[in-house]
Amino acid sequence: MVLDHEFPPDVRVENEALALVKAGHEVHLACYTRKDRPRRDLFRGIIIHRTPLSTLLYKASVAALTFPLYFSFWERFLDKVVRDNDIEALHIHDLPLAQVGKILKYRYDLKLVVDLHENWPALLKVSAHTRSVAGRLLSPGFLWERYERRVLRHADSIIVVVEEAMERLTAEGHDRERIAVVSNTLNRDSFQLPDKAPDPDHYTLYYAGGITYHRGLHTVIEALSNVCDRIPGIRFRIAGSGKYLEPLKDLVSKKNLGSLVEFTGHLTLEEVAGYLAQADAALIPHLKTGHTDSTIPHKLFQYMYANKPVIASDCLPLERIITETQSGVIFRSGSAGDLADKLVALYEKRATVLPARKWVEEKYNWEADAGTLVSLYGRLHATAADMNDQLNG
Repeated sequence: MVLDHEFPPDVRVENEALALVKAGHEVHLACYTRKDRPRRDLFRGIIIHRTPLSTLLYKASVAALTFPLYFSFWERFLDKVVRDNDIEALHIHDLPLAQVGKILKYRYDLKLVVDLHENWPALLKVSAHTRSVAGRLLSPGFLWERYERRVLRHADSIIVVVEEAMERLTAEGHDRERIAVVSNTLNRDSFQLPDKAPDPDHYTLYYAGGITYHRGLHTVIEALSNVCDRIPGIRFRIAGSGKYLEPLKDLVSKKNLGSLVEFTGHLTLEEVAGYLAQADAALIPHLKTGHTDSTIPHKLFQYMYANKPVIASDCLPLERIITETQSGVIFRSGSAGDLADKLVALYEKRATVLPARKWVEEKYNWEADAGTLVSLYGRLHATAADMNDQLNG
């Protein structure tokens, strides 16, 4: 596995690696470190290979398609890992390093799996660092769109997180048979809900995750201005961090909502579960974009497992799953007025919302997705074995 981040932590990467370890595979994970972590490490059976990454190279990653210094750095590092450890398959997490995976695939006759956590070209269109003049010059969106179409054709398997992402790639000409959905579902073994209940003196809304503009949290703050006199004791807890934190705090101050909004900062998974248990309802207010219409957040399944009513924007995967499970209400993305109306309807119990834990226990759980991943590697192994038999026969 190849990850251009620190590891740990990364919930999705850890879940996938451990599922393969449990199935009998030897899993090596190559990543960078900017924290002076050990070059070689062992984490829960995963063999970790780290390489130090300088600030210059870290910043160069943004311009990887226009100045391929970043790709060259990874190619040298991964070439050694592959040669020294008799690697048979490369599992590239997210789109950027897929090109390096392609090079090594043909150099060493490896199987190549590209695991698309995100719709990367669409994500860049809404990311702050690529919307600036310099960002558009160094990392133009059209280059990433071409790159994705070109490099994915060399993958033996493509992993996506939701059915809508499969439909997107199929529409662009990729073979549906090579695409597998391994979603961001909940691993119940690592998520324990404490025995806590909501505060009866408050109506607590909760959000956990990154704090960037496209998460739509500003829409929630605007909506709070419209409902604070209609929902007694309402408050909004925001768990997480990100580049939009200070602008969001400024908006809270401007709206005089400081007494209703609490910023908890970054939380451990245990703390996330504790705050969730004390919530009356949980929010996913993401702005509707090409990115959010083809991905699914892990927190949706945490909310469902906790039997918390979900209030989400009308991004395609969110609307599909919440409508199917009747686990919450949907509002128009970016509409503070519609969100305010849905909050009041939920508070006054005029909206039909059913407990959703059974859906996580029976369908939307990591055990099912781990099975899909393990089966994918079983097919790759069988294909490789057949080819070897033909060559040696």
